[in-house]
Amino acid sequence: MRAFFCDTYEVPLPPGHRFPMPKYRLLRDRLMYERVLLPDELQESDLIDRASLLLVHTPEYLEAMFSGRLEAAEQRALGFGWSPPLIARSRASVSGTVAAARAALRDGAAGNLAGGTHHAYADRGTGFCVFNDIAVAARTLQREGLIDRALVVDLDVHQGDGTAAIFAGDESVFTFSMHGAKNFPFRKQRSSLDVELPDGCGDAQYLDELRRHLPEVVERARPDILFFQAGVDPLGGDLLGRLNLSLEGLRLRDRIVATAAGERGIPLVLTLGGGYTRPVSLSVEAHVGTWREAQDAFRR
Repeated sequence: MRAFFCDTYEVPLPPGHRFPMPKYRLLRDRLMYERVLLPDELQESDLIDRASLLLVHTPEYLEAMFSGRLEAAEQRALGFGWSPPLIARSRASVSGTVAAARAALRDGAAGNLAGGTHHAYADRGTGFCVFNDIAVAARTLQREGLIDRALVVDLDVHQGDGTAAIFAGDESVFTFSMHGAKNFPFRKQRSSLDVELPDGCGDAQYLDELRRHLPEVVERARPDILFFQAGVDPLGGDLLGRLNLSLEGLRLRDRIVATAAGERGIPLVLTLGGGYTRPVSLSVEAHVGTWREAQDAFRR
């Protein structure tokens, strides 16, 4: 199962910043140590070209990002101060999802050890998300005639608002988001289907909702590829979460999604999404579970 990574790009962050930059290298090391991924299955991501980003993002936004002319308020909304390493890492993250999508079409399943930047809109970045990797990957495959229809299953604790806005009114991309009703973003967008969950929602309620809605979503979407935004911030104790799933509950969540794709022969693309526990090793453990479940589903 091919995996693409960009943890070699270090973005300078101030002390105490909530974004878990070390998580990405820790996850790659853990997946290799446990032989979930073998060295020849790993590949460092290239930098996505600007023309591909223009499939989703406005020229004005890209010019501001590439030139470093973001206003202070725009940087606050993004959650990062502008820097050349931020642009490089963000471009590599998008490239990883595009490459993983191509690999999934060939092999059945693949993933990006980053990505899931679902708060990025066409004209702005928010919530630690600079460019929308899933949207760029879907549009790239459509432009090249490799797919007609895509499904985005977004199970991060936060609604995939940027993704929903980008694909609003486009029946070729179905967006499904299950998220905390009272969590960020506080002004939600309309996905093709949204399922809002109460604070403190645990395994039983969460998994019941997923089992109830996912078969209908897949049937309605009729996808040629499934992008799974597999954020692990629904985990109980996550600093930005407010839900209360266990590690086993997250494993079952991932199994349900991966099995739905595998049994139907739908290529599956994993992206990382959120995970903000302290210690960060708990988030890493949850992300490892996602990869194990995807592998198991596509070995059957």
